[in-house]
Amino acid sequence: MVSDTHGFFDPALRQIFAGVKEILHAGDVGSPEVLDELRLIAPVRAVKGNVDSAELGLPLSLKGNIGLLQIEMLHILPGLQSELEGWAQSALLQPRESRKQQAFLRSFDPVTRLIIFGHSHEPCLVSLSRIAFFNPGSAGKKRFSLPRCCGLMNFVNGGVELTIVALEGYNRAVVKRMSLRLGE
Repeated sequence: MVSDTHGFFDPALRQIFAGVKEILHAGDVGSPEVLDELRLIAPVRAVKGNVDSAELGLPLSLKGNIGLLQIEMLHILPGLQSELEGWAQSALLQPRESRKQQAFLRSFDPVTRLIIFGHSHEPCLVSLSRIAFFNPGSAGKKRFSLPRCCGLMNFVNGGVELTIVALEGYNRAVVKRMSLRLGE
């Protein structure tokens, strides 16, 4: 998974994504050349980001299955990423959902288990109400003080392992990892 490339294809993605079956791009692709480079590695599904032109022909969102896992992909969440992270943190201590949190969760299909998004350039991997929310961060040129990252999804032992991988220095350091059990 990749997001917020803004017209820049990082050559490290060739090595990191080597052998993947598909690449998901969560918007702000920036140029058709980025999609062309990614397609040399694996088939690509991408959504339109707020800076992407109509010429790229990308949908605003995608919903579908990867194996037994239903995913939804969009560029901008219908709420703030910081609020989502706060809800996920407080859910560990207090499982009761606020009305705003309930409305946010209702904006997704009830059978979806993974939401992939971008926009903030800040990597995020949290779980809330049986849904994993995954922002692979920005793989474009360095902006702000945020790390440059991408994401990986592996199906292992009846579940899915989600990993945020740092691009800085092309060192494949794991930033964060989460596992989901399928069928739960």
